[in-house]
Amino acid sequence: MKRIAIILSALLACACASQPQVTKGLRHVNPAEVGMDARKLDQIDSVVNANIEQGTVPGAVVAIVRNDKIAFLRAYGNKSVVPDTVAMTTETMFDLASLSKCVGTTLSFMQLIEQGFVRLSDNVDRYIPGFAPWVNPTTGESVDITIQDLLTHASGISAYISVPPYLERFGQNSPDSLMSYIAREIPRHFEPGTDCLYSCLNFITLQNILQRITGQRLCDYAQKNVFDVLGLEHTTYFPLFGAPQSNPRAAELAKLCAPTEVQEDGMPLVAEVHDPTARLVNGGNSGNAGVFSNAEDMAVIAAAILNGGEINGRRILGKESVRMMMTIPKDNDPCVARAIGWDTYDMYPGTSGDIFPREHMIGHTGYTGTSMIIEPDTRTAVIILAHRVHPVDEGSNARMRATIANIAAASIID
Repeated sequence: MKRIAIILSALLACACASQPQVTKGLRHVNPAEVGMDARKLDQIDSVVNANIEQGTVPGAVVAIVRNDKIAFLRAYGNKSVVPDTVAMTTETMFDLASLSKCVGTTLSFMQLIEQGFVRLSDNVDRYIPGFAPWVNPTTGESVDITIQDLLTHASGISAYISVPPYLERFGQNSPDSLMSYIAREIPRHFEPGTDCLYSCLNFITLQNILQRITGQRLCDYAQKNVFDVLGLEHTTYFPLFGAPQSNPRAAELAKLCAPTEVQEDGMPLVAEVHDPTARLVNGGNSGNAGVFSNAEDMAVIAAAILNGGEINGRRILGKESVRMMMTIPKDNDPCVARAIGWDTYDMYPGTSGDIFPREHMIGHTGYTGTSMIIEPDTRTAVIILAHRVHPVDEGSNARMRATIANIAAASIID
């Protein structure tokens, strides 16, 4: 009887093994398995440790993805130095800052395009009535701002708001007033599509369009339709105002977050977005910033993009949608060398280093010290999560980003 049970168990195990397995994360492999030189990748250690010693960053987590697998994942330095010194781990979640524009707003908005709710050529005032166009100061001719202008930072809308005077006028947690302010009062600096001005206000506008179409907060929509679909367990927004949180595990996840800048009370921000417009005006639910994530989850996002919108049997976008998202629109002026929601090498070459192929590469940085580059020709992604704004907002880790990218590219041997 015991022997029969053992045989049945073995047969069941074989049957289960033969079925397609839908998993959440990426498999960790020896670099050689994906054609990378482990000895070269080890050089990343000295680069990050030197930056920690110089005080550029208190710590960091670096992940390298190739061929849908994680070939490198290491934590360095400290997660926090104020109020206590706590060692960094690979589970640590970081304030992604402007990387949120890509993994939160852009991926969500691309789904609306796929579903026929919106087109790139649509005028913004189709969704936000009264949204002011650009007006030629010489002729008085007006040109409407489109969805594509917002996604490629070609709208001409000012980069930011000055938060202190805004708060004096409208008060804290006033997202409706903010959208009205952007729509009617923020300057338009040039004809849409003819130049590039990186603007957080573009993506706050996209957030509002998505919310009007779906009837959901951006943080809720992205959680349900992007993060949860991909099986991401350590990626979420942390809204400060309004209930419920976009993620029911928010309190648990907050404990994993690396702190950012120390505030006037002597304590750093933890699980509260660093960007003041996102934190104080939009309550954490914001199109320009607000997503927190760890390196393994970011690796899944990168792999899904490299794999045409799907990974581990979980799809967030169609293959052609991803191709379009990674392409610089030809109807923009050549000086607007941005893809849909993403940077390209031509626009911001520093982060990508010197060695990776450049034609199809996309990526983005975050003010807090985060970055991700995705290179489809080699099927490689480099993710650097750091918090250079802890304990104070000073310095730059731009050179560290480029140097790590060069090491990753040089390690590719097959």
